[in-house]
Amino acid sequence: MDKSECESRTEEETMELQHFSHPHPLVFFKYQTVASKEVDPEAARCFGCENPLEDRCYGCNQCKFYLHKGCAELELVPQIQHSFHPQHPLTFFPQSPYLGEYVCGLCGGIFWGFVYHCDSCLFDLHINCALLQSSIATNFPNSLHHHPLHFIQNHNEEVERDCSGCQKPLSGPIYHCFDCSYPTFFTLHKKCVEDQPLEINHSCDRKHPLTLLPQRPAHPEKCSCYLCKIQWSGFVYSCSLCNFEGFSYRCYRRGCSLNFDIRCMLMLNTLNHPSHDHSLFLEHNRQRDCSACSGTMEPWSVAYRCMKRCDYTLDVGCATLPLTAWYKYDKHPLTLTYSDESEPSQLYCDLCEKERQPNSWFYYCADCDNSLHLDCALGDLPYMKLGNKIKGTPHRHPLTVVKNIWNCPPCVECRELCNGQALECKETGCNFTVHWDCCWCLTF
Repeated sequence: MDKSECESRTEEETMELQHFSHPHPLVFFKYQTVASKEVDPEAARCFGCENPLEDRCYGCNQCKFYLHKGCAELELVPQIQHSFHPQHPLTFFPQSPYLGEYVCGLCGGIFWGFVYHCDSCLFDLHINCALLQSSIATNFPNSLHHHPLHFIQNHNEEVERDCSGCQKPLSGPIYHCFDCSYPTFFTLHKKCVEDQPLEINHSCDRKHPLTLLPQRPAHPEKCSCYLCKIQWSGFVYSCSLCNFEGFSYRCYRRGCSLNFDIRCMLMLNTLNHPSHDHSLFLEHNRQRDCSACSGTMEPWSVAYRCMKRCDYTLDVGCATLPLTAWYKYDKHPLTLTYSDESEPSQLYCDLCEKERQPNSWFYYCADCDNSLHLDCALGDLPYMKLGNKIKGTPHRHPLTVVKNIWNCPPCVECRELCNGQALECKETGCNFTVHWDCCWCLTF
């Protein structure tokens, strides 16, 4: 390592460590002195936890092998009995015990570094996850999930996926099922476990209560939430005619097919939205145009409306849009923006390069001057889990929900590129990709 790579290092700040995971001595550097991730992605990461190197680390310049100071000084025992896998002891390996990488049984990350491994069950824990602890949940109804759940008070932001119930990013205390392994993880917010009533009454259907239950789709028809019309794969208050794969609230009265996703079921009757100065009130069975997307709602639709003379109306989908979104070519979050006073010639989406309507909402980054359509920023199916299998479409094989970023094949129906979320056939030799909306227009 030359002087330019080693910032302000003095002789007193340098030490050596002989670590069991590497044959050569590791030199301690007080400051981050390795190459940046852009220059060398491997050299910029710790070989133990595989997180980016920062501040203090140990390194072998000859092998480009680096460890965080904290990872290098962990007192790792050869074998542990862990609450995440009480059936068998877990054995420590300095690198993946397989020919390739391993998948952590908690966070779902793919790694090749430090791991605790069960050879009998092929169960693996990333080193950071192995430092966490859990307890068995005793108050979760067995009728809602057939495996025991582990309660984890603090997961140190290691689990970076969405809640299986509300589809929002996991944070705070969580419940996790270790029997549902990759790629069908089952993890819930604490509030999604403890705050959901097993039976409710909703203002859209006051005739009889709806019951919470796990419900897989029984029929192939395209179906969505009764309120927001969005395709959903988390908790739902649902009938058995839906493409939902999660919890559902269902009415068992004959002939009743009411279905709600969990987000809409928990909506308040009054909404204060940053796009409007007045309070908006939930209203049923009025045909109006949405002030956000200009779409015309069906006569039976539910929407938020301002009861003052301005008559401002938001359909449920627009009223619940996230205030920020991310674009792969922008390092800043994009902000939900409600108006655009640019010249008409500037009203284009920076992703699909198609025109934007001047009165329609969009996502915008002021730092980079990037503007995106709502669907381009969020995807056509923002609440549908990637990897879900969809059966009963006009195609002869089950289709998988995918997200195309770099390799974007054309849709078999409209021939436009499937950029973002789409449905894809995984059968060998069946090159079939289609947009969600186009899928239901197919004829054979």
